[in-house]
Amino acid sequence: MSRPRPWNLLAWLWLAALFLRELLLSAAAVMRATLSPRLELRPGIVAVPLRLRSAAGVTLLAHMVTLTPGTTALHVSRDRKVMYVHAMDAADPDAVRASIAERLEAPAMRVLP
Repeated sequence: MSRPRPWNLLAWLWLAALFLRELLLSAAAVMRATLSPRLELRPGIVAVPLRLRSAAGVTLLAHMVTLTPGTTALHVSRDRKVMYVHAMDAADPDAVRASIAERLEAPAMRVLP
């Protein structure tokens, strides 16, 4: 992982583009699920370990999780090591954790520690 670059405008634009992509993919998945004649969702709360350590980084991630359809950040532990996330479909908690880590947290780590 490269060093965070909080003052690099291109890094922020890249993060915005990745987040927009994730937003559209998640919105499509939520639409498919809600328009499906049979809802086979297993909502749940998932503990997501965090690699981000700064207050700004964790706050950015929590906002991105909450703005992404189908997920809501509920709580961050005092030591900023775990974020509790409500997922619309948490049938596979490990997949939820991996998705947040790879698709949201890793790009956020490029701009904030």
